[in-house]
Amino acid sequence: MKKMVLTAAVAMMMAGCAQQGFTVHSGNAVKPTKEVTHHFFISGLGQSKTIDAAAVCNGADKVVRVEAQHTFLNGLLGAVTFGVYTPREARVYCAG
Repeated sequence: MKKMVLTAAVAMMMAGCAQQGFTVHSGNAVKPTKEVTHHFFISGLGQSKTIDAAAVCNGADKVVRVEAQHTFLNGLLGAVTFGVYTPREARVYCAG
């Protein structure tokens, strides 16, 4: 019984996390300039959210990287609400 619970716990922690990153220009940005949580409902069906990275970085040439992430906490909130509420994180990294 203990082994089955441990296996289920490990499977839950490994499942549901995803991160997509897009490098726009070369550069070294360690800390995100802007980090936003987008709130979706019913698993985000037919919904979209946008961030104007060029406006955040004061010019498209200063955008280094853009990321979207579905964290463990986001997955947990989605599971607890049965997919009614499904948040997602977005980050914009700007050059110096």
